[in-house]
Amino acid sequence: MTPVTAEAPGTTEPIHLDRGMGPIQATATNMLGMIGVGPFLTIPFMIGAMGGPHILYAWLLGAVLALCDGLVYAQLGAALPGSGGPYVYLREAYRPFGLGGMLSFLFIFQLILVAPLSIAGGAVGFADYLGFYWTSMSGLQHDLIASAVCVVMTALLYRHIESVGRLSVAMLAVVLLTVGWVIVAGLFSFSPTQAFDWPPEAYRLDGDMVTRMGAVALLAMYNYGGYNNVCNIGEEIRQPHRTIPRAIVGSILLVVTLYVVMSTVILGMIPWTEAQQTRTIASLFIERTFADPAQGRIAALAMTALILFVTASSLYALILGYSRIPFAAARDGQFFQVFARLHPTKHFPHVSLVTLGAMAIPFCFFSLGQLVRWLILVQILLQFIWQCAGVILLQRYRQDIDQPFRMWLYPMPALVALAMWGYVFVSAPVEGMAFAAGVLALSVAAYWLFIRRTA
Repeated sequence: MTPVTAEAPGTTEPIHLDRGMGPIQATATNMLGMIGVGPFLTIPFMIGAMGGPHILYAWLLGAVLALCDGLVYAQLGAALPGSGGPYVYLREAYRPFGLGGMLSFLFIFQLILVAPLSIAGGAVGFADYLGFYWTSMSGLQHDLIASAVCVVMTALLYRHIESVGRLSVAMLAVVLLTVGWVIVAGLFSFSPTQAFDWPPEAYRLDGDMVTRMGAVALLAMYNYGGYNNVCNIGEEIRQPHRTIPRAIVGSILLVVTLYVVMSTVILGMIPWTEAQQTRTIASLFIERTFADPAQGRIAALAMTALILFVTASSLYALILGYSRIPFAAARDGQFFQVFARLHPTKHFPHVSLVTLGAMAIPFCFFSLGQLVRWLILVQILLQFIWQCAGVILLQRYRQDIDQPFRMWLYPMPALVALAMWGYVFVSAPVEGMAFAAGVLALSVAAYWLFIRRTA
């Protein structure tokens, strides 16, 4: 297909989005994408997978990977600050080798699966935590509530980008209040001795420990996920060559600190053998910080309400970022042209937004564990490893592209991220790797079909 430039309705002007986000709004959007219900749901699973309270290893391993991969995104995002993020990066980095079209197509194709998986994962988490109130919720009711959350969050994004940025900052304030409450309450009540009462195997670096850390790191990366969200809206950010790297690195460092402290104080209040059994660990934790059971119950109910708000806010940021990617591809003639349409008065890609929000609904009928594994493993195989190599190729072979930001200790962070993504992938269950491989094969077949039909 010959690339075309989409035009605003009734004009001959190319479509451009408004640069309405500054550094604070960009960082807030990134952090909203990272801080969701994830840790409140997955800390028990992480404890069970590690076989003890030493999940600090997984948080720190994930932090190293997130920071290294975040620097990859920072360099690519500063050099190519357009809507679509990875779609643009892969297209341009591999263009000299004739692979840009294929890899960018594969990214867009897998996005049609990854975006709904990610959105549905947050919505399912929302419904899971709602069970703290609604203890008699049936399975069907749970799934329908998750579906309704997708609809509501999509509707909230049906507005101009400047309004989205202001709402993101307001949401972040509530998110930080929630996490801050957990941390402050724990710091005055937790037992460091209990938090670091690790079993002997925690101090042995053997094959079992390496395997466990890889599996738990997958959960940690699910919790850290979203540090690249700002790249998807690069065309709507002011001074992107400076704002994007700062938003990525700043949000990663802040969120890592919050998660490490939060999980430590929780395990200093709730014995790890009990913590791995609960599915509403934050609510239970807050309840334990009160001597009076009645007051503790009221506080737990309030915490659950805040966690539900945090989850909804994270979904808000995810849908925002994902919706810009099909728009960018369609504008370049590499995807269905209908996705290039902008709202006539609010100037945002409304077709892309509504489509991805709607496609998440069927996945709300799967479990969170399934969604997390599929989400991370598909992205590793079809996106992450290619980007880690792509940032080096872009630096070396695309001298025609201005690259105002260069990652620290270049190219070591990219190489470390590449190796660690491979480690996380091979540490996953066989069925998860097979699922990702099947998606890759299907994507390649779809690409060759696309080429034959448009030749």
